[in-house]
Formats: sequence, structure tokens, C-alpha cells
Amino acid sequence: MAAAYQALHRRVSSLACRLHSTYVRKMRYLNQLKEDDSLCRQAQTSGTFYLFHNLSPFLQKVGKKYLVPQLSAAEVKGILEKLQEAEQWMEKSVLIGCSDEHRPRFALDLGALDKSVIESELQGSFTDLRKALFVVDGEDSPLLASAQSLLRWHDSHQYCSKTGQPTEKNPAGSKRVCHASGVTYYPQMSPVVITLVSNGSQCLLARQPSFPQGMFTALSGFCDLGENVEEAVRREVAEEVGLEVESLRYSASQHWPFPGSCLMIACHALVAAQQHEISMDTLELEEARWFGLEEVVEGLKREPSSAKQEDGSFLPWFPPKQAIAHQLIREWVQQQTA
Repeated sequence: MAAAYQALHRRVSSLACRLHSTYVRKMRYLNQLKEDDSLCRQAQTSGTFYLFHNLSPFLQKVGKKYLVPQLSAAEVKGILEKLQEAEQWMEKSVLIGCSDEHRPRFALDLGALDKSVIESELQGSFTDLRKALFVVDGEDSPLLASAQSLLRWHDSHQYCSKTGQPTEKNPAGSKRVCHASGVTYYPQMSPVVITLVSNGSQCLLARQPSFPQGMFTALSGFCDLGENVEEAVRREVAEEVGLEVESLRYSASQHWPFPGSCLMIACHALVAAQQHEISMDTLELEEARWFGLEEVVEGLKREPSSAKQEDGSFLPWFPPKQAIAHQLIREWVQQQTA
């Protein structure tokens, strides 16, 4: 029995090692593409491309599913030649990853070109990213979000903040350089805390006026300069709903491309059981209230399309599973039912 166990352990360890090695090779190859301009330009000729138009990704609908096509360099070049825009198009693309087989993936925004011609040629449509993230497969959602964030950053950093002179991106799109000042700019993310507040038996969810009707979610806000995560959570909860956090724990993190490139840091926060009265910041929130377990469970089952009632009001529903707020709410339900 001991010998069999040892043999199994060796096989599992060997598999883990191979998987790790694949990941390491992949990450090192991506880093090479970012640092070696000639290697990246060569990779552009064999890579695949995700297309965007004014930051909206291109999707194709097949049956009831939405697919994110990966076009070859030759296919993209053929489309651009029909639009008489083949010159220097590779230079506008940005590196967003690669497959396990080391086939690079790039994103390219064609916002300056006729959208209808591209859609007709490829039999699909450019779709708002908020909708796209929730209709494509889970593996594609993070890639689209990362691609749009990087494309948006390049669009808004074309000039040096020190000299006002144009900046130039490297082929991978991992940085921009102002040759007049020698300053190098790198893409950055803004840290945001998103917090599910609980008093033990209830959780607190809120909505802003800009939200779809009926949607409630966890509290969130940008970290102030110099704050750590714990300080940001306590401040946001105090500011938005007038409650004092007694303890908190980290849950997970997620990149989120709205309104810009954000790192969502998800936490659970506990307030005293006797803290029931909410003092809402009406400049930030339209509504905030406590939800019991049964109401949360029902809300998780509810689709936005089924939330509207006959009298025109809306039953509460929560962000879809791709959003980290959904994960926080599910974790709270699991904790209550454990």
C-alpha cells in the first residue's frame, strides 16, 4: 500500500511540475515579447487578433452563443486592405496574452474605420463591453476586459504630461515613451475596495441611480492615496451608510474595466449586531438596505428580465456571476447556511 501511495504521489508531483513549467515558460515568453521589439514584431505575423471598434469588442453570434473570434494576421490584413488601411496597422495592436502553445494574442482597435463594412465582412457586430462580458464564455471575459483597458490607456496617454510632446508605444503596447523628456509611462490600475457588509444575520446591499432598475450590489469605492485596504473599507462603509466596521476579511480580487482599469479588492465586513440604522449618503446612493437570507437566495435566482412586476416596480436582483460582487453574496449565503 505504501509503495502504491508513493508511486501515485510521484505521478501527481510530476504532473504539477509539468504544469508549472508550462506556466513559467509562457510567462517568460510574454515578458520577452514585451522587452524585445523585433521579436514582438515577428510574433505579430503569426499571432491572433481580437478586434475592437471604439473600445467595443467584435462578437459573432452562433445559435444562442456569442463567440469572440480570433483572427489570423492574414485575415486582419485582408480586411484592412479592402478598406485601404493596410499601412502600419500592426503598430497599433497591443499584446494581451498567448496560448499554452505560445501563439501570441493581440488586440486591435479599428475605431477610425467604417464599422459596418467590417461587421458585414466578418458576419458579426461590435458590442458594448458591459454586455459582452456577460454573454461570452468565462475564459474570454477577462481577456476582453484586459484588452479594452490597455487600448483605452494608450488612447488617453498619447502625449507626455511633462512636455506635452507625443509619446510612442513599443510594439507590445506594454509602455509608452516620451523621447523629448526620456520619461517612460506604464499602464496602471486603480485599487477599488468592494465590501459586503453584514451584521451577522443580514447583509447590506445598495444601488446607485445609474444602476439598472432593481439591481443591488455591495458597497465599493476607490482607495485614497496613502490608504491600505483595511482603512479604505472602513472609510467607505462609514461614508456611504454611516456604519462602523468591527472586523473584516479579504475574499478575492478581480480586474474590472469600468470606469477605467480597476483592481477590485473584495472583502467581507462585519458591523455590530445592534447597528441597524443606515445613514445613507444620498450623493452616492439611491437606496441601501438590509437583506435577509431568504431574500438574497431569491435574488440570486432572479434574472433582470423577470424582475419587473405588473405595477412597474422591480424586485431586487444582483450582479451576474462574472462580477466579484456576485461571489461575495454567494459566499455570505454559504456562510449563513453552513
